[in-house]
Amino acid sequence: MSKTIDTASNQSSNAPPAETSECIHTVTKNDPPFLFHCGESFQTHKLPPGTRVIYPKPPLPGIPDVRGAVENAIDNPLGCDPLGDLVKPGMKITIAFDDISLPLPRMKRPDIRQTIIEAVLERLDRAGVTDIHIICAICLHRRLTDSEIKRMVGPRVFKRFSPDRLYNHDAEDPDGITKLQNTDSGEEVEINKRAADSDLLIYVNINLVTMDGGHKSVPVGLSTYRSVRHHHNVDTLMTSRSYMDPETSSFHRSCDRMGGVVAKKLNIFTIETTLNSDTFTHLLGFLQKRESKWNAYDHLNLQINRASLAMMPAPLRRKVYHSLPAPYGLTGVNAGMTGEVHERTLVNVYKQQMVNVTGQADILIVGLPSIGPYSADSILNPILVYCMAAGYFFNFYKGVPLVKKGGVIIVIHPLEYKFHKIHHPSYIDFFEEVLTDSIDPATIEKKHAKRYAENERYIDLYRNSHAYHGVHPFYMWYWGCHGMDHTGKIISVNPKSKEAARRIGFDNAPTLPSAIGQAKDFLNKPGDQAEITYFHCPPICMCNMTA
Repeated sequence: MSKTIDTASNQSSNAPPAETSECIHTVTKNDPPFLFHCGESFQTHKLPPGTRVIYPKPPLPGIPDVRGAVENAIDNPLGCDPLGDLVKPGMKITIAFDDISLPLPRMKRPDIRQTIIEAVLERLDRAGVTDIHIICAICLHRRLTDSEIKRMVGPRVFKRFSPDRLYNHDAEDPDGITKLQNTDSGEEVEINKRAADSDLLIYVNINLVTMDGGHKSVPVGLSTYRSVRHHHNVDTLMTSRSYMDPETSSFHRSCDRMGGVVAKKLNIFTIETTLNSDTFTHLLGFLQKRESKWNAYDHLNLQINRASLAMMPAPLRRKVYHSLPAPYGLTGVNAGMTGEVHERTLVNVYKQQMVNVTGQADILIVGLPSIGPYSADSILNPILVYCMAAGYFFNFYKGVPLVKKGGVIIVIHPLEYKFHKIHHPSYIDFFEEVLTDSIDPATIEKKHAKRYAENERYIDLYRNSHAYHGVHPFYMWYWGCHGMDHTGKIISVNPKSKEAARRIGFDNAPTLPSAIGQAKDFLNKPGDQAEITYFHCPPICMCNMTA
């Protein structure tokens, strides 16, 4: 067995991450207005003195030789022989890779998936392997377009393998799914038949947050509704204390059980990567600076961007905003056995994202960007706004939530009554039919989920168009159930659609000061009694919270 090398530790530890104290600021009356990245726009707001601001850590240095790091990882894997020694002529090999939901925003070219897949193919070609398929692991997400896949894997891989040997996973193909067996807890494990029948499955992952990767990759990305319903449900998510903390997550325990079944049946070679927080192009560089450290160029840049975006019609503004690639740096790549690889991956994600924070807030303020995992080249519709606020942003913690039990979250986002008709057809019906019947997750799950999941029209649109699976909006609703149960109220600041805010269970206020006033009245904490925190994100920040 070859020597094990931790690429992340060897090549990205030269400069330690910033101390946590550099990421926390207490607002004074002399502070300038603070920036809020909300929707496809940028707002600035004065915050009350005494407000705690939590900033993300600055980007870790990226690995200079990305291709060299990738090759080093797959030639020196964790827990198994090098990839080149595992393959031989006559083998059936499948490469699977994460879909367009990662990373956010999309990365500049070449995408790390292209670099990895090209390096893997070189070794397969060298070994004389000819039976190779490449699958985008979309699970119940929308099918990617040819141009989206081509951008990920690169033009050479696309030309060589598309369309017969490079394609989207189809969770509803009756001839393309294999049932393995149930877990000890009775969870059904079904995965892509091509992957199940392969002599070796190579999974290429981007670990943007700690929720990703590990045994969440194969048993979710290449599975079916019948499998994912065992952990994408109200009971599991209500008992997951943080979706971003695998150690306390019932969701991850279910994925681990399924991953154990898959690992016994399949030979899997996992490749996981981590990125730094260099999220925005230089044109938006001010988004990654503290407001107090802006120079004259940053102030001018903000004004130009705000004016330019305001002049554009919404579709063009959205297209321009989504097309700006992020200059992420690779901070680590590890390959080999899934469990060992993922342990290294989590360490590296925490190194970039973890900020130590003491003391929960009575009022938590967040600005939501327009790009989420399920709105790439699309619209952050009201259900996805709900999911981002009560699901993702609420769960960016390890330990205890950022906001106290019964506290208030204030959301700054345009919140429009708009949906992408091609990507989110079942979302529209969910919003118009299901949410007008009930907003209680358990009731919704019991009364409506199975009917949407098995709806032939939604299945056809998932398989033959570019629509999310019919059951997907239910999972986004469940994703926020823990956050909604924990908080006493969520207030939307100046939503474009008050009806949309009301229907997803949010209150609304015309301005941030009025929202803070409403929150204080609700909590019965007038004056300076309420502890306020502004979670200054993105880039992504993960709070290591103690009460």
